[in-house]
Amino acid sequence: MELPIDYMTLRVIWWLLMGVLLIGFAIMDGYALGTLATLPFVAKTDEERRAVINTVSATWEGNQVWLILGGGAIFAAWPFVYAVSFSGFYLAMFLVLSALILRPVGFKYRSKRPGKAWRNNWDWALFVGGFVPALVFGVAVGNVLQGAPFSLDSDLRITYHDQFLGGLLGLFSPFTVLCGLTSVAMLLLQGATWVSLKIEKGALRDRAITYGVYAALAVIVLFALGGVYLAYGGLGFKVVGDIAADGPSNPRNAEVVKEAGAWLLNYGKYPWMIAAPVLGFVGALLALLGLKIKADPWAFIGSSIGVLGIIGSVGVSMFPIILPSTVDARSSLLVWTASSSHTTLFIMLGVTLVFLPIVLLYTAWVYKVLFGRIEVKALKTNPDLY
Repeated sequence: MELPIDYMTLRVIWWLLMGVLLIGFAIMDGYALGTLATLPFVAKTDEERRAVINTVSATWEGNQVWLILGGGAIFAAWPFVYAVSFSGFYLAMFLVLSALILRPVGFKYRSKRPGKAWRNNWDWALFVGGFVPALVFGVAVGNVLQGAPFSLDSDLRITYHDQFLGGLLGLFSPFTVLCGLTSVAMLLLQGATWVSLKIEKGALRDRAITYGVYAALAVIVLFALGGVYLAYGGLGFKVVGDIAADGPSNPRNAEVVKEAGAWLLNYGKYPWMIAAPVLGFVGALLALLGLKIKADPWAFIGSSIGVLGIIGSVGVSMFPIILPSTVDARSSLLVWTASSSHTTLFIMLGVTLVFLPIVLLYTAWVYKVLFGRIEVKALKTNPDLY
């Protein structure tokens, strides 16, 4: 049976949807990660820390949906990507999940006892739950850009090479650390703009704004350094030869070679793609301006635009490559060679068109209901607050 959408178009649609889910997670759960990463520094007293925690306590669980959907989309739409990345970066993912587990545990146990040491320890646990995922996610993106040491044999079995301590320490290099710091700064900005939007006016909000200004400046500088590194640091991959964009999925049907500066070739081939890095800088500048003049909604919107632009820049720079191999040119994973079947992508697209709007509408309704600032005095009168 001939499907109404051709295979090539479906692959591009699912590449875009994967980007949407990753950006959605970075924006929606990113402010929770960034908020917790600033917790020990922005809030000075126990009441202030409780107030900061309660800016995210009502919404963080729902925001996890974006992470689950992203993982599910990779599993269903890009099975080769899922198999290679989840097996090769297993310890890094375990580290992220361990840190994320600290978040709900910290929320529930922090106020169970009144002792200062008890609460301070849980505050630092919440900090780890915000900072570590932000850092590791950025490091992971850096490793995708510099390539992973894997190969696929003729039966498509995966082999990883040069994996020191299970690949965990091997993930860290000067460039990947730069990407990790960019991710941390980006989510700290997202968290600071969220706190300034949700906390009542006063000293606590002012401190969040101050940290947000520093984070915005760091985003601009680090993102620019990342671009310079891609241009002159010897990184980059490109596809060699012709590939049937509507052909069967087999990673070994394409060849990818390493070439310095190749990640920037798409901007000459498709000039409209320059919009992604421009949005990264414009969003950070808008957030910086919004924080300076205390226009909280505009600061948060600007930060979110910056997230969209920074993550979008990675996607458009790499297209059509998803994960290049540094040890075997024919094992690299591409949009055209690593997807599920034509029928599978079509059926999943139909399901997505039904359920994704429901998720978006429900999320919008939740935020409408929970709209408003957290007041410190409410911590003493509202039993629903942590």
